[in-house]
Parts: sequence; C-alpha cells; structure tokens
Amino acid sequence: MDAKPQQNPEPLPSTLPPQGATSVPPPPAPMRTTLRRAAFGAVAGAVLVAGAVIAVPDHDEVAAPPTPGPVARAEAAAAAGSPASLSDLTALIGDRQKWVETHPADAPSWAVLGTAYVEWGRRSADTAYYARAEQALQRSLAAQPGERGNVQAWVGLGTLANARNDFLAAKKWGETVRTRQPKDWTAYPVLIDAYNGLGEYAAAAKATEKFGTLRKGAPALARTSDMYRNQGWREDALATAQEAADHAGTPAAKAAALHRLGDLAGERGEPAEALAQYDAALRTDRGHLASLAGRARALAALDRTDEALADYRTVTTKLPRPEYVLELAELYESLDLDGDARTQYTELRDLLTRARTAGVDESLTEARFEADHGDPEAAVELMRTEWAAQRRSAAVSDTLAWSLHRAGRSEEAMQYAERAVETGVRDAAYAYHLGVIESALGQDGPARVHLEEALRTNPDFSPLAAPLAQEALDALGEPAAGGPAAVQPPEAEPAQEPGKPEGAGNEPRTEPSPEPSPEADKEADQEAAKGAGEAARPEPAPSASASAATRAKPGAAATTP
Repeated sequence: MDAKPQQNPEPLPSTLPPQGATSVPPPPAPMRTTLRRAAFGAVAGAVLVAGAVIAVPDHDEVAAPPTPGPVARAEAAAAAGSPASLSDLTALIGDRQKWVETHPADAPSWAVLGTAYVEWGRRSADTAYYARAEQALQRSLAAQPGERGNVQAWVGLGTLANARNDFLAAKKWGETVRTRQPKDWTAYPVLIDAYNGLGEYAAAAKATEKFGTLRKGAPALARTSDMYRNQGWREDALATAQEAADHAGTPAAKAAALHRLGDLAGERGEPAEALAQYDAALRTDRGHLASLAGRARALAALDRTDEALADYRTVTTKLPRPEYVLELAELYESLDLDGDARTQYTELRDLLTRARTAGVDESLTEARFEADHGDPEAAVELMRTEWAAQRRSAAVSDTLAWSLHRAGRSEEAMQYAERAVETGVRDAAYAYHLGVIESALGQDGPARVHLEEALRTNPDFSPLAAPLAQEALDALGEPAAGGPAAVQPPEAEPAQEPGKPEGAGNEPRTEPSPEPSPEADKEADQEAAKGAGEAARPEPAPSASASAATRAKPGAAATTP
C-alpha cells in the first residue's frame, strides 16, 4: 500500500504511512479550504454571519485573528517561495490526499500535492516519492492541461526534474512557463537551479536578477547570495546571506538561511564559525537535517571526530543522501577505520542503485567515489556521459578532470581542471585537483601556486585530500633560488650562412675599425675635458614620464635630456 508522511515526523520516518489514510487525524482545514470544499451556500453563510455577530466583543475590543493551522502555514510558505517545516508539509500532504480522493478533477490540488511530494522526497532522501509526485502532476495536467492555464503543474514538473538532477528537462519546463507568463515568479527558481546544474552561469545570473525584481524578501536574497558565491564574490555572498537570514519570516526559512551562512564559513576555512551557524539553524528548526550534516563536517575539521562521527551516523540514518554517506566513509578511512569505511562504501553503492532505479541521476557522487575508491575508468565514462548531456557545471568539470587524472590521462584532464577553477567558484578541492594534475605534468610552478591556494582557501577541505595536498606541496619544495635572472633565455646563437657546414668559417665577421685621424684625437680630448667638468655637477633626477617609459621598456637605456 502507498505511504504518506505522518503529521509530526520527529524523528523523520524513512517510510510513510499508507496513502489515503493517516495515523492521526489531519488538523482542521483553514476556513478558505473548508468553504472551497463544501458548498454550504446560504445556510453556511448565515451560520458564519450569526457566529460573527455573537463573537463581537463589547467595549470596542478587537478580537485577535485566529492562529493559522499547519496547512495554512504550509500554503503561505509556498506562496512566499519559502520552505515549510516538515510538520506543516506533512499536514499539507495529508490534507490534499484526502481532498483529491473525493475531488479527482481538482487540478490545482493535484499540482499542490505533486509539488509537496517532491519536497518531501528531497528532504527525506526517499527517491520513491518522486514517482508519486510525477503521477500527481500528470493527474493535474489531465484534469486541466498546461496550455489552458495550469502552469502550476508545469512548474511542479520542473521542480521534480531538478530534484532528479535532470537539468535539461527542468530548463524546458521553466522556459515554457516563462515564455507564456514572463511575470510568474514561480518559474525562476526552477530556471536558476537548472541553469546552475548545466553550468550556464550567465543565464542563471539573469534569472536570479529577474526573480529579485518579481519576488522580494528572503527567497530572492538567498538566491542572490548563491549567485555571488558561484561568481567567487565571497564578501557579497556573505553579506546577502546574512540579510536573507535577517529577513526570514518562518523557522524553516531562517534555518535554511543560517545553513547557507554555515556553508560559506566552511568553504572559506572557518569551521568554528560554520559550527556556530549550523547549531543556530538546528536550534531554529531541529528537523533541518542538512545542517546536522554540515555540523558533522565542521566538527571533523575541528578534530572533534567522535562528535562528527555521531552526527554523521544520525544524519545518514534519517537523511541518507549519497554525498553524506561518502563523507562519512572518507572520515572513517582517514581515521584508519577501514572496516567501517567499507561498510559505508557498500551502503553508498546500494543508495546509488536505488537512486538510478527511481530515475535520479547521482552520477556526480558516483564518479567521485569511483575515481578515488573504485574504478577511475568507470568514473570517466560517467562524467563523459554527463558532459555529452550538456551538464557542464564547475562540479562536473572538476570531477571529469580528476577522473581522467586518476585514470592516467593528466594531459587530457588539464583543460577540464582549468575550466572548473576559471568559473569563479572558490572551492579548495578544485584548486587541489588542478595543482596535482599540473605537478604530474611537470609544471611545478603553477602546481605550487594552486596547492597553496587550496590550503589557504580551506586547509581542512577534506579529511582525506587535505593532508595529501600538504604532502604534494612539501614534495615540490621551495622555488629555485635566483629569481627571474635564473630563468632568462640563453644568448641567441649567430646565424649560420647557407651553404657552409656548421663550425666552418661561420664565425661572426668584424669590420676593421678605421685609423683615427689627428683631428679626431683632438676632438676626443676636448670632449673628455668637457665631460670631466660636467661630472662635478649632480645629475638631474629623471622625470616621472621618463621613469614610466623606462619601466614600460625593461632593458632600454634611460636617457636624460
């Protein structure tokens, strides 16, 4: 039997109760939902009016508005473009499931249900919910095609495609909605995620700017912060992320903003600050499991490995995303706990298989795993397929480069490693990979620069790779002494005259100097006397323009007027 979320999933369940039934009764629907569902007509109106008259307080007192229920809160969050809490999302799913059972032609409700399934699948890492989401969205389009105004279902399909990492399909759905309704802000988050996934960063920036003009507040600020981060503008990303946190109106939105601040701190090598932000996110919304994974990452960087392992074990149980399982396995391996690492690598392979069955593309994580812990050639094939499918983000470029290097093809890897670094994303792993590839090709100078950059950007970017980066840098040693003079090109050999063998009469010819005349000797003596008198006076300092000209032409003799 199908399943759905319970009302208060704490801890987060890995499976949900049967669809169409709830383990606890759903909360009362908000008034507008009740009116929409049941045609009470004049009788209901009379009851409502009578109730309003009876409820009028004396002495001009104004009654406080009723507190919105979880369904209303989830609807309000969706309308604002913000995430809903897990409990509110669960209530919304239960509410819509019961409604469409008796109203199967309600296209908007099917669209809301499908989109909620996508969000539940993403936040629970249960990829089976994506199939259910697709069914609900198709039911919505069957009741009302997108061409007849049901763009909400099209947006839902775009969101679903992004969740499956099918960025080309998401781009198609988002651009379709934008073409028909360019002022509908809901298309732009879909487009931003799709463009970023494809590596079309200029298009993503334009979509982000348009989204900001259509939808103010924390959601737009969060997207703008991500844009700045992708362009390498760390200070702007940090300031905008802080502004998003300040403007967040719900605990779930606040937690997401604080999580973003934690990620930014971790990327710039400040694990203590990252830990503080992740802890704040978890205090705001204890169900924000992505922040628990970030907390584990920060604790590992601070050498608090026992705490890191405990957090990783919790998060991989409740939110078993492949990238988190890979991080835990590599932490075990860095601690020489090889048996535990192998267990996690086996679990990772199982997760990747299940994701593939559910139509989710996890090639990026799979290739990273194969390149370092499995078959580098398999990693190359995975990333070549991604590249051919126009997925050319910085992450794909970097992973393809590293896979090629690990497979023994460093020369071919170089172009992709350079592309990843040149996108602007300041990721220590990208600089590390480029430095190692350059070192393998004998380019010690650039290799030293990029390895130093990786360790300067984030000295603890990986429990396995960061120590290897330091070892590679130490192996290169210090630059050769002597500076630029030691690397000047050799003197040019004299040109060989044609027709003569090398070394035979090929010496440079010198013209005999003419014998000096007595008049010339006399003029030379006069010039020497004049020069001796000039030497007694100090030489004027060269002008600024003359100094600039001298700097512009190194080696040219400076002249004085």
